[in-house]
Amino acid sequence: MGPYAAAFVTGVTARHRLPLDYSVASLRIVDSLIDGLRKGGADREGARGTLLGLGAYVGEVLVRRAGAVWVDFDADQCAYFGQRVGVRMPDGRVWNPLGKVLNRFELGGPEESLQIFYLTLHGRARRAVA
Repeated sequence: MGPYAAAFVTGVTARHRLPLDYSVASLRIVDSLIDGLRKGGADREGARGTLLGLGAYVGEVLVRRAGAVWVDFDADQCAYFGQRVGVRMPDGRVWNPLGKVLNRFELGGPEESLQIFYLTLHGRARRAVA
């Protein structure tokens, strides 16, 4: 998936000059791109390639910044996640960035933020102070 993410980033940045640099901050751009697809009326099938590329990108941010590795899911994980690949974090937890991107597209809202997803997985999510 790493090479797929790299090819996606090369294509998107060449056409749109987006700063997709595999930083945690760039995940806000991914959130915005997905929100733009939703607001533009794209359906899931029509946006499939873009969503797959964005999911690969999110996973690759986890690989590069949080020490995750890409893994092929076993049959039970495939059934649970609805995907064939995901990432394993250094602590052994397995996550589905492709599915998380689909959730952001289908459900929207701040609770589906990909930047918050990263921060939560990596253990750096900040709690609101009341």
